[in-house]
Parts: sequence; C-alpha cells; structure tokens
Amino acid sequence: MTLADRNAVITGGNQGLGLAIAKAYVTAGARVLICARGEELLEDARRALVQTAGREQAVATEPADVSNPDDVTRLVARALAIFPQVHILVNNAGVYGPMGPIETVDWTEWARAMEINVHGSVLPCRALLPHFKERGYGKIIQVSGGGATNPLPRVSAYAASKAAVVRFAESLALEVKAFNIDVNAIAPGALATRMLDEVLAAGPDTVGQDFYDRMVKTKEQGGTPLEVGAALAVFLGSAASDGITGRLLSAVWDPWEQLASHREDLDRSDIYTIRRIVPKDRGLTWGER
Repeated sequence: MTLADRNAVITGGNQGLGLAIAKAYVTAGARVLICARGEELLEDARRALVQTAGREQAVATEPADVSNPDDVTRLVARALAIFPQVHILVNNAGVYGPMGPIETVDWTEWARAMEINVHGSVLPCRALLPHFKERGYGKIIQVSGGGATNPLPRVSAYAASKAAVVRFAESLALEVKAFNIDVNAIAPGALATRMLDEVLAAGPDTVGQDFYDRMVKTKEQGGTPLEVGAALAVFLGSAASDGITGRLLSAVWDPWEQLASHREDLDRSDIYTIRRIVPKDRGLTWGER
C-alpha cells in the first residue's frame, strides 16, 4: 500500500487521528498538506512530520477553517500551487458539538457543529472536484464515526452530522464514479483523543449514563490505536483500493485489507453502506404489503 508520488490534503491534521493519518501517509511515501484552525499545533505537527519525511517529500501547512468557503478556496489554491497534482483528500476535521438534551443545548453551537462536520467535508470536495475530474482520478476519504450507524442521544449534533457525512459520500461516489474518483468513509473505532475527554468532562448527567460509561471504559482500555484508522486511510488513498467506492468501512471490524479481491461483490451489492432495515431482515414475517 504505497503512496509514493502521491500528494494529499488532510484536514484537521494537527492532532489526533488527523495527525496519525498524516504520519502514516508520510511513512508510505506521500507528500502532504495539512490544515487546521490551530496554527501553533499545526506548526508542531509539521515539525514532527518533517522528521520522518524523505528528501523529496514536501510537508506543508495551511491554517484554515474548512467550514469557511473562502478558507477552503485558499487551501485548495495553496495545494495546487505546491503539488502538480492532488491525488487524495482526507476530510478529518470534526467536533462533537454541544452535549445534552436537544431542547436545552445552545442552538448556535449545535448549528456550528453541523457546519464544521458537514460543510467542512463538503466544501473541500467541491473545491477539489474540478481538479480531480480534469485529471480523471482522485481519492476522497471522509472520516465518520459511531454516530453514523448508531443513535447517540444527548450528542445529536455529532450523530446527525456523521450520518450526513456518510450519505454524502455514498451519493458523491455515484456522481463521480465515471471520472475514476473513489469516495469512501471510514469509522476509525473508539479513540482516546481530546474529543473523548470532552465527553468525560461533560459527565453522565449531560451525555447520559450509558454513553458516559462506554467512554470511561474506552479511556481505561486506551481506545483503538490511532494507527488502525490511519492504516485504513492509507489503503483507501492507494492504488490498491482503486474502484472501491461508496462504502463506510470500519477500521476495526471489516477485513478491508482483502477488499481488492471482492470488488465485483461490492459493485453489485449494498455491503458496507447505510440502509433501511425492514422486518424480514430480522427474521420477522410481518411488514409486507
């Protein structure tokens, strides 16, 4: 799964999973441009990445708020000025948003979480798609999470936005398939990052006892290693995954290393997608008209 001679734009790349993906990309041979809102952490990340980069590997940064169209325009312009071609876009930037019952959370914060998580993954796609289409090739990787496949009461902005990210990926995958552009979403597992610490700080009265207990367990056990999700991001950015598109893949549970040998099965099925469940899917006989 080499990324040699490939160039990538990675959002939210200054810490956590985004930085782990950037490290994995550099290790695999890619040149990277990482962006984030925090300039100080962004520079720290650049210095860390440069230590493992080869002589021919560019490691660049660009401060940007990916929910801001002007910032995204500037980010993509910088990428195309640095790289003769951009091959990969990783949309990792995201937040949990406000926690608590929907009728009491701050509405401005709730809407802001939707902007960062949803607009922040759609806008970079819009900005880079003309380039991908012109080149006849591209890889778009959307970072999702448990909120896309499971309801998360009291964390509704996160859950709703992550479901939207996956459905957008599925829709866009069909829209651009003829241009050899693959669009996929990844679920990296339960991560012990700053976002988990936000849940623990909020407490069980705010996020609910069940979700809080799960996060405490994740914290105690250390969570899924960041490298697991980063390895899946490398696979989806590499030529090994060409033709695999419109999927939500779990870095922890799915045998993604073997998917190249199952392209035909994926093409003619809805495996690894979000779909409606009807009674017969659960062995029940009612629900038919």
